[in-house]
Amino acid sequence: MNTELSEAHQKIVDEVRDFATSVVAPAAYSYDTERRLPMEIIAQMGEMGLFGLPFPVELGGQGQDYFALCLAVEELGKVDQSIGVTLEAGVGLGAMPVYRFGTDAQREQFLPMLAKGEALAGFGLTEAEAGSDASATKTHAHLDNGEWVINGTKQFITNSGTPITRLVTITAVTGESDRPDGSVKKELSTILVPTPIDGFTVEPAYDKVGWHTSDTHPLTLENVRVPEANLLGERGRGYANFLKILDEGRIAFAALCTGAAQGCVDEAVRYASSRNVFGKNIGSHQYVAFKIARMEARATAARMAYYHAASLLLAGKPFKKQASIAKLVGSEAAMDNARDATQIWGGYGYLNENAVARHYRDSKILEIGEGTSEVQLMIIARELGFEA
Repeated sequence: MNTELSEAHQKIVDEVRDFATSVVAPAAYSYDTERRLPMEIIAQMGEMGLFGLPFPVELGGQGQDYFALCLAVEELGKVDQSIGVTLEAGVGLGAMPVYRFGTDAQREQFLPMLAKGEALAGFGLTEAEAGSDASATKTHAHLDNGEWVINGTKQFITNSGTPITRLVTITAVTGESDRPDGSVKKELSTILVPTPIDGFTVEPAYDKVGWHTSDTHPLTLENVRVPEANLLGERGRGYANFLKILDEGRIAFAALCTGAAQGCVDEAVRYASSRNVFGKNIGSHQYVAFKIARMEARATAARMAYYHAASLLLAGKPFKKQASIAKLVGSEAAMDNARDATQIWGGYGYLNENAVARHYRDSKILEIGEGTSEVQLMIIARELGFEA
């Protein structure tokens, strides 16, 4: 695996890093405190083409690849995970299902505005009793006079209530059949729901521990009617399709984790090099230096893990296990580094205005979102041949 970035990829890294340090980082504490998604920053990201990185030029994209998206997400994640996940989810969960499984008409309708950052999309999968176990989905949809009629609720849906949200892809039960053992097999499909639309309610945003800037809402659908043509992919293939989207999305999510882990390293190095105690900086103490060295090792391992998974994806090779490894390793690195960076900063690290304090609050969700650590272990074990 070649880890040296191409000229095109390095250019993306340089441009997004400059944007992250000069625009996102200085404003992060302000909009984190206000608990709002800064649409002015999202607009700038759209103008930079970040939301269209992996999509073809003819669909409004930049004609790059999925790895380019991962690199951009990592750079944003170093300074603000909320902004990083807005991009990661907007592309990986919002636009990518349309690109992977949509008809030509669906792509032409939705992808140009999503790729240009003029609109955002959410992926309505999770419910109160259906997260890791998507087969427990209760949202139902049935056909009536050429329209899908959808009823149900969704939870923890990113980018679902922004001023520019124009689409939420909903997973719903579209049929049931009896199994030989007497149990019921659910037919799970995915349906495109343009927003706003009658019967679709974006409930008040969650009061979260972290990711204060990320837009996250529960949703209620009451007799929402959309054309039959809004079925995304084959009927009954919703479960299989969303698994493919999550497998792929975990690579970009691992890049976000890596950015968070590296951001903590950068802040720890900066503070340990300037904070003087008893006449010398604290980084001169072996204990502190070794702690930061271990943080750097974690971040590097996380980066290599998602680079590997991305290389397999781009080569058209199986990558499910490597994506789960990258997500597991990256999320643990981010959480461990956030804790250590906060310890190095001491009392200052416990102030919300400090970037490490924000990473400390934000990083826990990295071990939960887009598949918990336990789910990743289950996937890895299965790929090794175990029935765990």
